[in-house]
Amino acid sequence: MSTLTATTDTSRAAPARPAYRVTGPRVLRSEWAKLWSLRSTWITLGLGLLFLVAFGLIASARFKSGIGSGRMDRDFARSTAVSLSLFGTNFAQLALGVLGVLITAGEYSTGMIRSTLAAVPRRLPVLWSKALVYGLVVLVVGTLGAFTAFLFGSRIVAGTSAALTFSHPGVLRSLFGAGLYLALVAVIGTALGALLRSVAGGISVLVAALMLVPGLVSLLPSSWQDDISPYLPSNAGQAVFSLTHDATTLSPAAGLLVFLGWTVLALAGAAYRLVRSDV
Repeated sequence: MSTLTATTDTSRAAPARPAYRVTGPRVLRSEWAKLWSLRSTWITLGLGLLFLVAFGLIASARFKSGIGSGRMDRDFARSTAVSLSLFGTNFAQLALGVLGVLITAGEYSTGMIRSTLAAVPRRLPVLWSKALVYGLVVLVVGTLGAFTAFLFGSRIVAGTSAALTFSHPGVLRSLFGAGLYLALVAVIGTALGALLRSVAGGISVLVAALMLVPGLVSLLPSSWQDDISPYLPSNAGQAVFSLTHDATTLSPAAGLLVFLGWTVLALAGAAYRLVRSDV
């Protein structure tokens, strides 16, 4: 009788273990911690910021030194302080997009994805959290880099035909647009890594979509180029942060919608494979 009573008292005294619940904020905190625990995150974000600012300043300095020389390319001579300052966007997008691929595909290559999906069995919150966390980080880094490049680049070209200030119509929209474009490139990289589950494959597709395909389209007849070129991911994205537009390019709003469409398509493909196929 005494033994039974002691056992009962012990069981009553033992604290109940709290039930573990998977919630959106917890998954976000987990992905935030994993992102900043990687050395490659700090290195690649630093490189992306460096490319964006350094190439912008180099382009501005080259424009300043080439004025009056008579050897400046005609298209380059029509540059503005915005286009010169954002010259490094094409280089920054590669670094930031590649890191997006590494964030997701890297977990598959190391096998860490098994632990991640065991903790979050529904799977899709993992993809949404990775894309949201990294996209917001790149949005901040890209916007900061764009404003920094323009702040110093506009001073370099002050007094020239390219001179602009923050108050000029369209300047702020272009600078914020550059940060948004880089953030969406980062999300696309994250989606490609989850879709292909291969670092090499994801990087190859990303580079092809942003750089190689536009070059191949330029080999098509001009009538075909006018119908296809504006809707390519890179060209539609560049329309978001371009200060000036012509009949061959999309407007900023249209370019943003098209680029968002490409982003959603990449995320949808990644989500479908994540749900339908095993790790």
